[in-house]
Amino acid sequence: MRIVIAGGHGQIALRLERLLAARGDEVAGIIRRAEQGDDLREAGAEPIVLDLESASVEEVAEQLRGADAAVFAAGAGAGSGTARKDSVDKAAAILFADAAVRAGVRRYVVVSSMGADPAHEGDDVFDVYLRAKGEADRYIQGLDALDWTILRPGMLTNDAGTGLVRLEAHTGRAAIPRDDVAAVLAELVDSAATAGLTLELVGGSTPVSVAVKSVAGN
Repeated sequence: MRIVIAGGHGQIALRLERLLAARGDEVAGIIRRAEQGDDLREAGAEPIVLDLESASVEEVAEQLRGADAAVFAAGAGAGSGTARKDSVDKAAAILFADAAVRAGVRRYVVVSSMGADPAHEGDDVFDVYLRAKGEADRYIQGLDALDWTILRPGMLTNDAGTGLVRLEAHTGRAAIPRDDVAAVLAELVDSAATAGLTLELVGGSTPVSVAVKSVAGN
């Protein structure tokens, strides 16, 4: 499979690239800065330098043509202000989805956030973030041309992954290592049976592959 990942230099994305490359997939990651390219190449991914805050839909679609799946794992990141929550967490997510539609890439996986809600109230930066993610998720949920799956992890940690998770429509709040988020994403990319599902993910007691197959069978 050829898989293109938006936000290719993110902590989850780099982990995902390593997993996909190790199993033999062709992986490309979209990055904003050329100097990030060596980290992607080390992970086994092809770097694509493209700024999703300024690129056109057609420019992004050109990078997606021929791909079997697309993963949106970009984010404005900690320390960014409210403006970039809108331009990255919302607008770039919508742009990437529209580009996937234009490029004919049906399988589309989104890294969202637990609590994402277009109706979330509040004016703090995190409130704006949850609202932006929720608005992007809602837009993607309305795209019939995509076989989308939206993944909403709980509190992210850099603890070593356990390979044991809880993956359900509603899990309740808890932590999840980034290693395990990446492992779940790698399974979801392959599992078109999870299309149309919005799933929450936290640490748990079920092996990753079993958890994904379980939700796909519901």
